[in-house]
Amino acid sequence: MSGPVLPRRGFFAATAGVAAALTLAACGGEGAATQAGGEGAATQAAPTGASGASGAAGAWTFTDDRDKKLSLPKRPTRVVAQVGAAAALWDFGVRPVGVFGPHKLKDGARDPQVGNVDITKVTGLGNVWDEFNVEQYIALQPDLLVSSMYIKGTLWYVPEKSKATIEQIAPTAGIMLTGRSAMEVIGKYEELATSLGADLQGVPEAKARLAAAGKELAAFKDLKILMVSAGPDAMWVVNPPEYPDIVHLTQNGLTIVTPAKVDEGGFFQTLSWENADTYDADVILYDTRTQSLKPAEMMKKPTFAKLPAVKAGHLYPWSAEAPYSYQGYADFVEGLVANLKKV
Repeated sequence: MSGPVLPRRGFFAATAGVAAALTLAACGGEGAATQAGGEGAATQAAPTGASGASGAAGAWTFTDDRDKKLSLPKRPTRVVAQVGAAAALWDFGVRPVGVFGPHKLKDGARDPQVGNVDITKVTGLGNVWDEFNVEQYIALQPDLLVSSMYIKGTLWYVPEKSKATIEQIAPTAGIMLTGRSAMEVIGKYEELATSLGADLQGVPEAKARLAAAGKELAAFKDLKILMVSAGPDAMWVVNPPEYPDIVHLTQNGLTIVTPAKVDEGGFFQTLSWENADTYDADVILYDTRTQSLKPAEMMKKPTFAKLPAVKAGHLYPWSAEAPYSYQGYADFVEGLVANLKKV
């Protein structure tokens, strides 16, 4: 079964990056989500919301990117998060009790989109698009739900059919991705994590790594870079201003190809494989998410295989949904720099 095509959310939807010309929701049926690893996560005693934080001190407030001011009598300790949000919060020291969105691969391994989250210690409420086990969510007794947003007011991977019920159970916080730089998004997650009592261990070191890697990007400003995601019948060329990670790359000096004709929604241009040679590039970065074609599959498309960048071996991975944390982006940018040095 195939998931929906989500043009307005960008193929990232992911996000992006990124949000969905890719059936971002990929294959999967509806129904009750299975528990991800850790047994009895739904009935555990309430853990601390962040490492080293008691989560009990005073009233809690946070203004999210819907301009919604959230207020609770005490700091939330039982947080449920969409996988991208969970990955970011985890790196800052917050330990969600549940996640939803792509977090487990078919072989049971951790999906890259969930970052460093230990999926054996959280409850999985859904692993594909439109799958969210409301009964399990209620059983978790959540204090807060956190999700990214590609469209303001629309929480990513929260199904429209059960949105009203989900929002009645606990407050929700939305973090906007579209039209921002990665540093702005990371800063907002840092603000949220701090409010939740995270100790931010490792943040200074990761910040320094990211800054150092970012400075190296300017050395590759003369390279023309094409960033794409791929499906069986089409290739999507991203529109740089819409994606936080690509905005970060361009702000640090990289030249990313901008499509001449963007699809409705503004996130990308859809090209048939016959037109995969529409744009010249020295380097092609391909989406590594599970729903996107792998290089070996892309190479079976004759027009793509003949591209100069491909023939030269300048085809490198793009971690389209790297965690919005300093650690996540340090890893992403360092890896990209290492690959660009091969050109």
